[in-house]
Amino acid sequence: MVDLPRKSRKMATPEISARSARLPSDKSHLSVPSSSPVEDASATAAYELYLRLPELASLWNAKAFPEWRNETILKPALQALEITFRFISMGLSDPRPYSNHGEWKRRLESLAMHEVELIALICEDEEEGGGSGAPIVELRSPSGVLTRDRSSQEVWQVPGASPVVSRTSEESLLPRLATWEKSEGIASRILLNIECQMHRCPFTLGLGEPNLAGKPNLEYDLVVRPSDLHSIKKPSSPPSIRNLENETLFTIHQILESWLFVARELLKRIVVRLDGKEWEKAASDCWILEQIWKLLSRVEDLHLLMDPDDFLHLKNQLAIQATPGSSEALCFRSAALLELTRLSNDLKRRVPFILGVEVDPKGGPRVQDAAMILFHKQSRDDGAVSRVHLLQAFQAIEGAMKSFFFAYRQLTVTVMGSLEATGESLAHRFLEPPYFPSLDAAKTFLGEFWRRERGGGAGGAATAFTVNTSASASK
Repeated sequence: MVDLPRKSRKMATPEISARSARLPSDKSHLSVPSSSPVEDASATAAYELYLRLPELASLWNAKAFPEWRNETILKPALQALEITFRFISMGLSDPRPYSNHGEWKRRLESLAMHEVELIALICEDEEEGGGSGAPIVELRSPSGVLTRDRSSQEVWQVPGASPVVSRTSEESLLPRLATWEKSEGIASRILLNIECQMHRCPFTLGLGEPNLAGKPNLEYDLVVRPSDLHSIKKPSSPPSIRNLENETLFTIHQILESWLFVARELLKRIVVRLDGKEWEKAASDCWILEQIWKLLSRVEDLHLLMDPDDFLHLKNQLAIQATPGSSEALCFRSAALLELTRLSNDLKRRVPFILGVEVDPKGGPRVQDAAMILFHKQSRDDGAVSRVHLLQAFQAIEGAMKSFFFAYRQLTVTVMGSLEATGESLAHRFLEPPYFPSLDAAKTFLGEFWRRERGGGAGGAATAFTVNTSASASK
């Protein structure tokens, strides 16, 4: 979303520019016109340089625990949560009397709550392997002796059982927020939410939550590396820019990019599970992906709380503007968002495989008929139910993705004025035809079948439905 002045663009390294230039090659699915590929790559490189994405990406990609299969999914999600803790501290420390402090507190607390909910959903996948290689520490001590090298405290002990010790991160900002008068209310509610949301997970986060179940704690400081994460809390912008909204903009987009990375890694796992026909697990991941798309909209909506005068001044200082002569939306500065959009769109290519049919080269309704059979409850077996869940999740992802781009267009109008939202790239994105036309048609005809069934004209409709599904089955 940020396009720095031309003199700042020269700071971009060749490595960053080369990586940024590798945009998705499937042009038919990405409505991102630009005046020049060179300008487009340069704008993306400037965006990444401003957010210090190479440094942030090194934390996301570091494989410190080879046996932990979900490290690249859960770790950046936790890092996004930790950045949100820093954002809460920033918001409560804002000295400007005209800042909307009350709404900032509510929005940031809500964001943290939703992030914790998503993290818990991701952690539930660790259940099968009792942690699946995640770095955890058991808290039940046979002697009840507390270690000196960690911030630990004994919380309770059942008679005849080992003492249960609550272990708190030393580097995270959340325990510190819990001791600050301005933020102790927010922090206590977040800690209680962690306790509730992690109830179904094999471990808890170790941020100071009560942990009444006595679960193992994640080695939060080793995984998240809060000190390293907070060392890149300042944007790479000219030192002459002294605008408090600069840090706000920077932090919003660091959180956004962290979740974009989580979503792309989750999509990789979805593809693996689809290839292995693990329909129920793939469906569960797809529902998480839908929630991530909705979370991205929540993160973007934080722009609404930025002071108009300060932000528009910053916009001029950073030269935040669409490329002249182009209808490219500012959000497409993010190569990660482009990639996630393409990968989410490509899920439609998996529908025939899930239905167990091949696309009719003559354009026949083979996929549609197979979907009608699957959706019709009377024709489902045990394995079909999980495939219905999966296809429902596919369409939910489509809806969440289109809602994101529609909301972004309205956000751009609200924050920067209607002239910044005159391009067609966003409008085309959320006005595209359904990504899953066969599923859409199958539900339409199935709905018509039940309408006629209820209206007493069941004979003709039932016969037509039976003929279609039987013909499909024979193919």
